[in-house]
Amino acid sequence: MGEDFYCDEVLSGRRAVEVVGENSSYLAFKHTRPAYSAAHIVVVPKAHVDSLLSAAQGFAVVEMVQLLRQVAADVCTSYGAARVVTNLGSYQESKHLHWHVVAGARIAEPVEVEPGPQARPWSSG
Repeated sequence: MGEDFYCDEVLSGRRAVEVVGENSSYLAFKHTRPAYSAAHIVVVPKAHVDSLLSAAQGFAVVEMVQLLRQVAADVCTSYGAARVVTNLGSYQESKHLHWHVVAGARIAEPVEVEPGPQARPWSSG
């Protein structure tokens, strides 16, 4: 994965994704390389932020929590449970703040998945 997969591929519109939620500051979509068996959704800010540790004071926190809460509630309804996690430092592959909302067992060898029929390149306009 590139230094900033989310800006370079998803937010640029080069990679089609299945959007599951969105607000003015954040986008939620099905992971393109899911690592969990039931659900794996990524929530990213639409503007570049390196990580939770480098985020400026007061950066769209309310919008972030609102979308994370909506996505997590949907996953809990569908699968009975959910995890919400972000990675930092060497655990963070893409250097763009992102949250994972996941359910089910971890997949040993995640593989790239073809987006479903609802997938589309994301566009800010």
